[in-house]
Amino acid sequence: MNVKEFKSKIITLRVWGDNACFTRPEMKVERVSYDVMTPSAARGILEAIHWKPAIKWRIKAIDVLKPIKWNSLRRNEVGNVISPYGNPLFIEDTRQQRAGIFLRDVDYLIHAYFEITPKAGAEDSVLKHMEIFQRRSEKGQCFQRPYLGCREFAAHFELIPQGHPLPEPISKTPDLGFGTARNLGYMLYDVLHDNTRDKGNIHYCQESCRPVFFEAILENGRLKLPDPEEMEVLT
Repeated sequence: MNVKEFKSKIITLRVWGDNACFTRPEMKVERVSYDVMTPSAARGILEAIHWKPAIKWRIKAIDVLKPIKWNSLRRNEVGNVISPYGNPLFIEDTRQQRAGIFLRDVDYLIHAYFEITPKAGAEDSVLKHMEIFQRRSEKGQCFQRPYLGCREFAAHFELIPQGHPLPEPISKTPDLGFGTARNLGYMLYDVLHDNTRDKGNIHYCQESCRPVFFEAILENGRLKLPDPEEMEVLT
């Protein structure tokens, strides 16, 4: 079978919301957002609409449709998590006041495709999962409500049909405020989960998480994302 049969065509999904926070991991206490949506956040939105072990989403590019605007907010958060053993959690004892710098009035275009994984069965095909995603996104269906970085910032979404004109990125609007290219620094690409490790002559399984970063450049309103195998990333 041709390799191309394991990949879908590019899918374009528009997502927008009142607020967003794609948290920088280097900020230990206060929440501070990246300038634009991260690839992992975009993947999470697509998986919230349709995901199965048979497919894996790949983000190709993210278009920024509105000027980047910020909002500073101070709010109360709970410092602990609920115990899995059913012990009560008293909010007043763990309440913490924290400040955050969030994005407001955001609007993005996610350009992505999916690949068929080795976990796919005989009944799985690119056409089948493409039709499922299109049907679910057109009807507004999702397994869980997509969100823009934080669960309290719900995302609205709309599928752009193939061949339809796309909204213009911010670089082509008169109120851009900066040049055609902007270096956003190092951004979180994704968290890779490695299940196997080699130790001497012993090959054993061990779940580990490895954050991967890349140098993000917003050019003409688009954040381009090469495939992980084709780009240099920092871990």
